[in-house]
Amino acid sequence: MAPVSILLNVIWILIGGAWMAVGWLIAAVIMAITIIGLPWARAAFNIAVYTLLPFGSRAVNRDQVTGVSDIGTGLLGVIGNIIWFVLAGWWLALGHVLTAVVFAITIIGIPFAWAHLKLAGIALWPIGKVIVPA
Repeated sequence: MAPVSILLNVIWILIGGAWMAVGWLIAAVIMAITIIGLPWARAAFNIAVYTLLPFGSRAVNRDQVTGVSDIGTGLLGVIGNIIWFVLAGWWLALGHVLTAVVFAITIIGIPFAWAHLKLAGIALWPIGKVIVPA
């Protein structure tokens, strides 16, 4: 990870990025408690780690990385994402958007607002995504 990414990640954690990672962890735990929610729990946990350290990484479709489609990138992934959206995606995305609005008020906060907006998009449709170094 580049020094600038490390610095941005430290600032991110200190000024409030950790609270959204906790939100993702809560979603992962709730999904894991219900045995049916295990596929969503895995995705939520991976994105919780990404939410904690968003600079220096990016989320891409898994089939772009592996070159082949799988369950998460096909029709079942779409159905899973719709269920995710109804159960947890909308409120995680709302949290990211509201936090982005607060950060966008200042010029210094714009990179953090942009990171929250990217995370809001992932919050709506996480199944089939993988986190890779930028």
